[in-house]
Amino acid sequence: MTKASDLTVVSNIDDENGTVLNLDSGLCLLTVHAHPDDESSKGSCTVAHYSKLGVNTVLVCCTGGEEGDILNPEMNLPEIKDNLAAVRSNELDNAAKIIGYNKVFRLGYRDSGMPDSPANSNPECFAKADFDEAVKRLVKIIREVKPQVIVTYGAEQSGYPHPDHIRTHEVAEAAFYGAADDKKYKDLGEPFKPLRLFYTVWSKDRFLSMHRKFIELGLESPFDEKWFERVQNRIEEEVTTSVDISDVAAVRRLALLEHRTQIDPNSKFWFGLPDDVLDSIYPVDDYHLACNFLESVDSCKDDLFEGLWKS
Repeated sequence: MTKASDLTVVSNIDDENGTVLNLDSGLCLLTVHAHPDDESSKGSCTVAHYSKLGVNTVLVCCTGGEEGDILNPEMNLPEIKDNLAAVRSNELDNAAKIIGYNKVFRLGYRDSGMPDSPANSNPECFAKADFDEAVKRLVKIIREVKPQVIVTYGAEQSGYPHPDHIRTHEVAEAAFYGAADDKKYKDLGEPFKPLRLFYTVWSKDRFLSMHRKFIELGLESPFDEKWFERVQNRIEEEVTTSVDISDVAAVRRLALLEHRTQIDPNSKFWFGLPDDVLDSIYPVDDYHLACNFLESVDSCKDDLFEGLWKS
């Protein structure tokens, strides 16, 4: 079993010109995701936005994504299947560079697969992992990189109850509070108190906007009645914060395309609209503010770092 000290790290990712990214804001954003490709589909444009502003952006990926279906027919090959973990790891690194992450940590757990699948019983999977050990691994990272803001998933996962997404929420929330506890994890560095915890939200409004645009353009919508009904009835976290990502909207699309095994480039859901339309149709990333320790600021309507920038 991988130990916290053995965490795999990709560090100091440079921009396309080979120069070190400017990190002069004194701020750090840490995002915690379950699988390779989650970092691209959920909040990637936000990370790109803050990276451009000089925020140190750090990704934690909890699993290797070994159980993800190969959805791109061109990648459904024996040599890919036999080395899926390594392939998906490489895809993650490529996507992280496009998004603008400065550092990538891998917690080292195995993908748990979908509910009630055989992968759920694998003792090395994330869902079966010792909870306190998983929290320790993340606390170690938090104390090292010292993020003011942490982004992960909310408790409400009924729309997509993947065991790894549920465990990611549980571990990230426990580590958010545990990193500041000076009585716990004394061997994992000096305590550090993150100031805000946000949950990513794929709101109903986003899906509705996409569906309406398909209809408006005379295109076939990927949202059939059954799917649309499920979205309409879905319980979701309240949107408290919407970050304007219009200047980097293409990042999500480009990063997703790096996940060649997991993302079909012909997917109508991801790429069925023209690029310019897709990049402009819903130019915000939505979040739910779950915890805010900065008493001088009681809301963050459009900025995860509201009240934290240097004057």
